[in-house]
Amino acid sequence: MRLRHGIFEYTCNPDCLFHVQLVTASKALVLSDDVAVRPGDRLAALHVWNEQFPAFPANGPTLNWGRRASPSFDASLRELAYFLKTRRDLDDVMAVCGNMAFGSPECSAQFIRFVGRFGFEPVATVDPPSLRQRLHRFGENMLIAMMVLACNAAALRLNTLWSGRLLVVCSRRKLQRRYGFARERAA
Repeated sequence: MRLRHGIFEYTCNPDCLFHVQLVTASKALVLSDDVAVRPGDRLAALHVWNEQFPAFPANGPTLNWGRRASPSFDASLRELAYFLKTRRDLDDVMAVCGNMAFGSPECSAQFIRFVGRFGFEPVATVDPPSLRQRLHRFGENMLIAMMVLACNAAALRLNTLWSGRLLVVCSRRKLQRRYGFARERAA
């Protein structure tokens, strides 16, 4: 499936939590650091690397889980900043995004605070999803539920099949500013 959708590993670092996919923006965005993303601009979309993602405790992600996972998020973003910096063919990538699936508003708010620490911000969707989009999302949610069951069963919740989506975005400029030189310092 990764091959079919162009999702690939951008590092072999065992602490990396994500794969990446190059996509195009479907709508205009203006991010908090005044970076303007236009429809058609390229984005780096993050996908969870299930085999390397830290397992949730039975009661879901906790503060302790976040403290343990935080260094891996940092390492993942340092590696991504380095990857984008060294690939001239990716100079036009404007931002990094993730389309997060959540079952409850509480989980969504908690995750927004967590990813905000890494420079990501939520992007509101104005248009309600069409019937086709809702059916597609339900199919994605079934696939996500099967992957979660296989890799991190404690994270599976009953509302997974009806989870909504939350788009979080970090401009490439902010990514480079926060993580661009950190990889060299860490080495």
